[in-house]
Amino acid sequence: MPTPARLEAFIAAVEGGAHAQVIEDFYTEDATMRENQAEPRRGRSTLVAQESAVLARTESVASTCVRPVLVNGDHVGIHWIFEFTFKGGGRMRMEEIAWQRWDGERIAEEQFFYDPAQRKPG
Repeated sequence: MPTPARLEAFIAAVEGGAHAQVIEDFYTEDATMRENQAEPRRGRSTLVAQESAVLARTESVASTCVRPVLVNGDHVGIHWIFEFTFKGGGRMRMEEIAWQRWDGERIAEEQFFYDPAQRKPG
């Protein structure tokens, strides 16, 4: 279960924009991430590589936590809004719920729930 300070540090780091570094700092070595009902990606290095590939296509990402954050033991639910500006000028706004299972002070499992229609850059 994350301490309140650790959870707030995680949120601040995401809102600060260092998304790949957040995975290094806050996820377990064998962590999984899953988009809706897709197969989970496994392993912190895989997660960092995927995040880095997404970020390489962007000019900027603005990340906002919509409070309250829900915490029940090892489980955390966070409502996020991400606003992407892509290289070349396209924009995309993603609103999602991240459902996490923490193992102590690190995230072991994370699943994102969102409408996939949002993933079309405008």
